[in-house]
Amino acid sequence: MEQPSGHAENADQIAYWNGPSGQRWADRHAAQESLLGPIADVLIDRARPKPGERVLDVGCGSGATTFAFAKAVAPDGFALGLDVSDPMLSQARAFAPKGLPLDFVLADATVHPFEPASFDLLASRFGVMFFADPIASFTNLRRALKPTGRLAFACWREPKENPWMMAPLMAVYKHVPKMPPVGPEEPGPFAFASEERVMRILKGAGFVDVAMEPHNLAMDVAIGGGLDAAVDGALQIGPASRALQGHPPETYEAAKASIREMLAPFMKGQSVALRGAIWIVTAKAA
Repeated sequence: MEQPSGHAENADQIAYWNGPSGQRWADRHAAQESLLGPIADVLIDRARPKPGERVLDVGCGSGATTFAFAKAVAPDGFALGLDVSDPMLSQARAFAPKGLPLDFVLADATVHPFEPASFDLLASRFGVMFFADPIASFTNLRRALKPTGRLAFACWREPKENPWMMAPLMAVYKHVPKMPPVGPEEPGPFAFASEERVMRILKGAGFVDVAMEPHNLAMDVAIGGGLDAAVDGALQIGPASRALQGHPPETYEAAKASIREMLAPFMKGQSVALRGAIWIVTAKAA
């Protein structure tokens, strides 16, 4: 498995997304895309890609957002999907629809030598919250934008506003010790929850006209598959899964029962919907 060279402080993230956890995300790409697809729709609506434009999709994962951007800018535009995860990029390359103007690169956005002023749009769905030095990362990315270029990305708001992720974790914590707390400015899914921090980072990287739009969602964690699917999803990836790593089977089964008990009241038909909350962040390069 290939790993990209990158910024030294991003080494842990690069190792994570190329190890067993990255492979689990890749294995669940279809389910995750069903879950997160509506967020891609919101992001693309706000990003407003136009035919003929060049789009840089950061943290593209298995490529669904890159495919969507490529369709929006075709036939004369181009979309480049960038990620540090070889397992997910391998899927992106395999699943890419024929004939779309796109490509993928395994690289760390913090240090990748982009061609200066070569993109009209910098976009990301949950791919920019993992930089160890986000000002340096966004400065490098801004240089890849044309002077008329723009930015649009989605990131999670506060953990308390995202029970679809946190409620299963609280159920698991009945059985295992809490994981070490992650600082509010450390890389992770909630690293961009603070409006003040995001504004500070983007302005520090040279972006202007920064705006943040809150957007609330109903996240069907069962993805239409019923309660068992919702429980299995929480146990395979995400914070509840991480909290259970290394614990014995009996602890796993007890935690699984607690997750099921917690999710059962939210079941309607084959869906299990919990609240989710994101920011849609937009800015201009200059």
